[in-house]
Amino acid sequence: DVPKAPEPRGDGAGPRRGSLCERHCAAINNVQGDLGDLGCHLHWPRGPTATSSPSCCHQHSEEVCESCVLKTTLTAENAVEANKLSNNYKFGFKKWKSHVTARPWEDRSEIVKELYSDLSIIRGSGGSTVTCGNVVYLLLFGWWLSLLYVLVAAVMFVTVVGAPYGRLCWDLTGYFLWPFGKVILKMEGPDSPQAAGACEADAGESSALLGGPVPRRWAPTTHWRRAASVVWLCLGYPGLALAHGLTCVTSWLLVVLIPVAKLSARVAACVLLLPPERVLVRRLRMTEAPLEGEVILCCYRAANPYYYKYAVDGINVFAVNLLPLVLVTLVLGYVDSHNHLTSSSVKFTLALLSIMPLSYYIGMAIASISAQSNFAVGAVVNATFGSITELTFYITALIKGSREGNGCYAEVVKSALTGTLVGCVLFVPGLCMVIGGIRHQEQRFNSRSAGVSSALLFLSVGGVFAPTLFSKVYGKLVCGECHNVTRNPLGHYLCHNCHFDLMENNGTLYYSHVQPLVYTVSLLLPAGYLIGLVFTLKTHSHIYDIHVSDCHMPGHHHSAVVHWSRWRALLILLLSTLCMSACADLATEHISPILTNSTISQYFIGVTVLAMVPELPEIVNGIQFALQNNLSLSIEIGNCIAVQVCMLQIPILVLFTIFYPTNFTLVFSDLHVYASMFSVVLMNYIFMDGKCDYFQGTVLVMVYFILLAVYFFAPSPSGC
Repeated sequence: DVPKAPEPRGDGAGPRRGSLCERHCAAINNVQGDLGDLGCHLHWPRGPTATSSPSCCHQHSEEVCESCVLKTTLTAENAVEANKLSNNYKFGFKKWKSHVTARPWEDRSEIVKELYSDLSIIRGSGGSTVTCGNVVYLLLFGWWLSLLYVLVAAVMFVTVVGAPYGRLCWDLTGYFLWPFGKVILKMEGPDSPQAAGACEADAGESSALLGGPVPRRWAPTTHWRRAASVVWLCLGYPGLALAHGLTCVTSWLLVVLIPVAKLSARVAACVLLLPPERVLVRRLRMTEAPLEGEVILCCYRAANPYYYKYAVDGINVFAVNLLPLVLVTLVLGYVDSHNHLTSSSVKFTLALLSIMPLSYYIGMAIASISAQSNFAVGAVVNATFGSITELTFYITALIKGSREGNGCYAEVVKSALTGTLVGCVLFVPGLCMVIGGIRHQEQRFNSRSAGVSSALLFLSVGGVFAPTLFSKVYGKLVCGECHNVTRNPLGHYLCHNCHFDLMENNGTLYYSHVQPLVYTVSLLLPAGYLIGLVFTLKTHSHIYDIHVSDCHMPGHHHSAVVHWSRWRALLILLLSTLCMSACADLATEHISPILTNSTISQYFIGVTVLAMVPELPEIVNGIQFALQNNLSLSIEIGNCIAVQVCMLQIPILVLFTIFYPTNFTLVFSDLHVYASMFSVVLMNYIFMDGKCDYFQGTVLVMVYFILLAVYFFAPSPSGC
């Protein structure tokens, strides 16, 4: 974004906004810089450009003016971010909201700067320190930390030698009871010139900021100091360090209390290891006054609700907090194989929850590699690892079902496939419309790009369910149990557990007609996907109307500092995929008791838990795009996943069954067929006009929940 020039005012008119060309040229004149130093990377749109302003063309060349009037819809800090944003609009590429490079500090909002601010900064008067977050700190940590410091102080005074540390603990007792509005200072040593000058000053001198005279501390001899340090490190420090470690971990996991985690970590790593005569605890009263020493800690708020935006090396804090869950899941799953410590239900739940952070790491690794590579490498990585989360679970479930001779696993996989399709077509865009509609009254999106995805969805759904429709027409209806209702041999019969048998006459119908149709469809669907890629990325890429700029004015240019290099992202991608395979194996290993003992239909388990939990990172990305009034990407997230389910994942599963025979056949139940087709038709109807609001999103979400109710009350499939 270029700096804005002062806006001219007309006679009797309000402020008038100048053209982009005029503002850009005014900015160039102000900085008196050369145009070659702008460092702008613009993706030119296909089509006529607007005419430039005469005033601009009078001073600069026509080429510069055309670049000035280019309408850039997205702005990036550097070329890598511009490449990532451009990939978000490419069909078949994973949409990623978070940055893959470190954002310049001056480009961040004040809210984000507050999250990363140091706890050693003294600010002006910030109002009362009695807030809800501070009271929560007092109830959760403050009272028992203060009590612990009283006990440690008593122990130190009893040892006599550790009396200086006892005095320090006594001072910290009041600090940790209510640390807000107080400061911990690191004083100069007694032998330093600053300390000598301070000793010559008046002992009764007071500070306007800290209030009251600065107390003089007795400086112990070298031998006394060594003995006190030994007693402190043996009796006092270990217990306090353990308490602060527990406080740090607990507050970090609560996210909103991360300032408390930072405070506890600094106390354990710095304050408690300093000589006691160099630590001074004071209360802040006024501002603008010199300090007696270096500020170590100064905290005003214990909680901040915006810490959900906090990131560590580009990784969101929630993904960081869920990473230990993966380790716990793997240890419990493979060490406690006989369920002595936990039950199968607990292990299944842990394995399913572990998939969420792994999906996040896989997504960020794919986005990082694609943003730092050319188009071919990005396309290969997205096609190879884009659906690895779902395919890992499906393949492990089919392998387990084949080993046990249990057809229920194949039915659960079909339910999960249908649930992913229905959820990404109805729930994901509907939820994004509702949440985005709360902030924006009406949201618009590119109807042409949505039309391409809708056409591919119609093609994919028709191809996937073609073998099912074929079996309905030519298959033989077989029922497990029939009863004569009218007690007349020629009367009406009531039958249960009916299905179309394709294996009559030694499977002639299936092996001669249905199976060749399945293989044909499995070849045509990926071919259609490739045609869609060529259409949207090469021949008709202008329908996405992408304008991405990484332009910075002279003096504001920033080089790209990527969070993950390509090799690091590749390593994380491979490790996450390996852990994903292990978690999927544990989930399928411990799902048997849930399928057999649960009163809930296996259909419902497949279309909800197994289908939507791996897609939670994608749902979060879609919501973030919708809040920024970028509903096109929110819709594309759901459509791309649904298209990949039908045109990539299902053909891969069919190909897998050729080399490893399983119970999976591309014949779905009537419920799956009707739910999928109705969802695609409804989605296409909603997206026709290129605009939407929260009401249309509510309709999609309500229809999705109605279908979930149908699956909930549906009887279990015949294979279970």
